Amino acid sequence: MLRLYNTLSKRLEPFTPLQADQVSMYACGPTVHDYAHIGNFRTFMFVDLLRRYLKFKGYKIRHVMNITDIDDKTIRKSQEQGIPLKEYTELYTRYFLEDLTTLGAELPEHIVPATENIPEMIDLIKRLEANGHTYVSEGSVYYRIASFAEYGKLSGAKLAGNVAGARVDVDEYDKEDARDFVLWKAAKEGEPFWETPYGRGRPGWHLECSAMAMKYLGESFDIHCGGVDLIFPHHENEIAQSEGATGRQFVRFWLHCEHLLVEGQKMSKSLGNYYTLRDLLKLGFSASAIRLLLLSVPYRKQLNFTLETLRGMETRVKKLSDFRRRLKGAPTVDSADTELLLAIAEARKAFEDALDEDLNTSAALAAVADFETSINRALAQGSLSLECKERALRLLSEFDAVFGVLALQSDETESLDEEILRLIEERTAAKAAKNYARADEIRRYLFERGIILEDTKTGVRWRRV
Repeated sequence: MLRLYNTLSKRLEPFTPLQADQVSMYACGPTVHDYAHIGNFRTFMFVDLLRRYLKFKGYKIRHVMNITDIDDKTIRKSQEQGIPLKEYTELYTRYFLEDLTTLGAELPEHIVPATENIPEMIDLIKRLEANGHTYVSEGSVYYRIASFAEYGKLSGAKLAGNVAGARVDVDEYDKEDARDFVLWKAAKEGEPFWETPYGRGRPGWHLECSAMAMKYLGESFDIHCGGVDLIFPHHENEIAQSEGATGRQFVRFWLHCEHLLVEGQKMSKSLGNYYTLRDLLKLGFSASAIRLLLLSVPYRKQLNFTLETLRGMETRVKKLSDFRRRLKGAPTVDSADTELLLAIAEARKAFEDALDEDLNTSAALAAVADFETSINRALAQGSLSLECKERALRLLSEFDAVFGVLALQSDETESLDEEILRLIEERTAAKAAKNYARADEIRRYLFERGIILEDTKTGVRWRRV
């Protein structure tokens, strides 16, 4: 049974959704002020793996991701570049979705820009006002955190440091002590604004996610994801807003992904260790290797990213891809190997058991490696039965349905594999017909393309140089 670590309860819990066959899930999306970096994509790949594994377990998914297209950063960056905010954020939203697709992520059912949900945010403020959680100061609307008795239950933030009347106006803040936070910001000169019953202004960052999550998933839903940096204040404030308005539990399971480090340090442009996906692709790395690296360490452990480790992942992806090619093209024998069938079944169970235990990706990948070893032994001995081959290919397909690494291999590579198999069949037929000239011609042609053929007692094998 799937167990997930719930940040709210601080323990592993068996996961069951509110609806028997469907999981409702909200994941915080990007603030589209620049290209997303690989630290961001570690979290997005975790969310994608969670989504894929829930589908693997048989659930239907209703997944919402917001796009923060208005906040302090987006306004500042668009003004610095002299580009209207909408044009600027639409550009970086497109770049983000392109990068997400490049990494093989499944897109959520709902991708929701904040600026398209202003009415829902105003309605949420009205509900909070009616419940006595808000006050107005200098044209802005604030959430009075002392009015919510459970404030701090997610992050452990204490009200002891809170000073009556102390407020936070910026969208992001790093203080450990709690402060009343802004729901609706009074308009400033040169900033976008909306006309509302509270005057001209724009939403605070925390308000956006509460309003959009409840709009698409209801007042209570199953899973909320994000990076550990969002636990406080963002997710803590989401709980206060949502439960302060509805009186109901907002989210049942809170899942948070740990930070990515680069060479053991926090990623920083000033340190020269800052990478976007596009930076790594320009260096010649493949999207499949980047994706595998980002998923290789369990999501609640820090991931130390190095270019050397990424090179190792390139080798691992190539081995996986070559393994799949050999398996697809392998000849089979009639007699089934019961020990190999058992090894495949055990690998399948170990793979699922690992992911059932809070998405332990490293243990799941180890199970796949053990499976490869067993199959490679059978391939070397020429003892692979048709039943073993079919079950092995099925397990490999199940692995990739979750990890999504082999699916990123190019269609060109796949079409080449099909051509190789067709030519091998033609060469075999040519040899049977004693047309050795054609058989040698095919061997030379494939060798020139980097493919070596090996004639064995059980048939022809091929490998890349």
